[in-house]
Amino acid sequence: MPRGSRLLGYGCALLSSALMATLLVVTGIAHQPPDRGETLRSRPAAMGSSYLCTGYAGCRDAGYSDAGYGSRSGRMYWRMYSGHNCTNYAAYRMIKAGMSEERPWSGSGMAYNWGHAMADITDRRPAVGAIAWWDRYEGGIGSSGHVAYVEKVVSADEIVISEDSWSGDFHWRRITRDSGRWPSGFIHFVDKAMTNEVAPTIFGTPQVGAQLRASTGNWKPSAETFQYQWLADGVEIAGATQQTFTPTAAQRGTNIRVSVTARKPDFDPTTALSAPTARVTAGEFAVEQPTTIEGQPMVDETLRAVPATWSPAPQTTVYRWLVDGEILEGADGPTLTLTKAMVGKSIQATTAARREGYKNAPVRSAPAGPVVVGAIELDQEYAVSGSPQVGEQLILTPGSYRPTDAAPAYQWLRDGVPIAGATGTTYEVTGADLGARLRAQVTLTRRNYATRTVRLGPEGIVTTRAAATVDAVGRRGRAVVRVRVTAPGLEAVDGRVTITVAKETRTVQLVAGRARVVLDDLAPGRRTVWVRYDGTPTVEAARATTSVRVLR
Repeated sequence: MPRGSRLLGYGCALLSSALMATLLVVTGIAHQPPDRGETLRSRPAAMGSSYLCTGYAGCRDAGYSDAGYGSRSGRMYWRMYSGHNCTNYAAYRMIKAGMSEERPWSGSGMAYNWGHAMADITDRRPAVGAIAWWDRYEGGIGSSGHVAYVEKVVSADEIVISEDSWSGDFHWRRITRDSGRWPSGFIHFVDKAMTNEVAPTIFGTPQVGAQLRASTGNWKPSAETFQYQWLADGVEIAGATQQTFTPTAAQRGTNIRVSVTARKPDFDPTTALSAPTARVTAGEFAVEQPTTIEGQPMVDETLRAVPATWSPAPQTTVYRWLVDGEILEGADGPTLTLTKAMVGKSIQATTAARREGYKNAPVRSAPAGPVVVGAIELDQEYAVSGSPQVGEQLILTPGSYRPTDAAPAYQWLRDGVPIAGATGTTYEVTGADLGARLRAQVTLTRRNYATRTVRLGPEGIVTTRAAATVDAVGRRGRAVVRVRVTAPGLEAVDGRVTITVAKETRTVQLVAGRARVVLDDLAPGRRTVWVRYDGTPTVEAARATTSVRVLR
């Protein structure tokens, strides 16, 4: 039993009401009434502090509960004075919430002392079920202080409380932080348990290889950290302790759940369990590259199937060949030799991925063929002349081929992509080509022959020539140098320029193709200004010079 309780327990039945009140105040047991004029009933609500209801019956009629205190207010709780009294009401709410009927501290029961006596569980964080506490002379409260019960936390800056007051009445009240009535602190007697209001949820498809993600759920108060544990058919999965989890073949056919443990300083960790997913189904491969065929579709030639690539990688790969869409029996290897029976027909290869826990994933190639019996031969190679620079012309020189009646078609390519309208034997290099590789594509076609395609072009990427201009103005002991760099195909050139006058050198970055540099500590007289533009991978270097007269 806390210190100071023995006198009341021993002598309360023998004392008159007046003496009892006096004794309780003198011994620091009861909540002393506020000074006259300091009661909550007589003090008007400040802006941002408004009464929602008044009186036990009035509040109940308005839908605001007094938690049964109106019919039990005649009893003393935690040795607080009964009736309309903030401390007695607050003590009643804590006992009703499950606390002992013994006051949890020794010493004064005055409202102003609550937060000091329970300093270890008092902070400035509002929470439902906490006791809002006002120290003396704070928040518009008089010398006795005040306590109330937090009914609702609207936000970090707005709360709703229920309260009773000495010589006053019962209220529900809304308070905002900027009202001047905000509590000195909040005493967390019974609100320290984490409460899960919305269970964790699993997002994603329960499938082998498909990532699942857990929500934390909603907690009151808000948790600071979370711990996860994934389960398959109720059994913990070793190592599955992150917010995400990807089922493997071992979980195929099971229901997945996740437990989330919420943690916050001064609160006991609390765990909530999600609802189970549907049963985990077989995984599906993601195709990264399709199946392709290498080789010429000609009689007696051998084609090779390059298998598709999948994610995840398969454990085994199965091959099948098709002729005009029909599976060729016995052709289950990576190569196929073409016969005369296949002339005029198209050839396809199918590669299928297989892996434990995954659906088979066959990927069919594009058709190769039709199979032909002739090949167009080049007697003299095609050639491209010219420099890959903006403003230059590239020229395609035809080669010779057999049969001579094969029809050539031309197409210029930029990084492998056809350039609209560029279908002749010459091509003017433009700024759109800068940094790209240009190629001429020649396509030779003839009936019953395999189409022959040749690609060729200049070495390297397309560049442009830079031109630098420099202007210098002499000052006393210094020179002001302005540089401009231009290049065909570019609105603005970037990169570095180095300016040297005598022994003074500066290297700066171009801004919109321009740079300005001031070189100090120069001896008087005429000096040569040297400018060097370093260039970029697509813009060639450039130099320029001028002279300047440095003044004394």
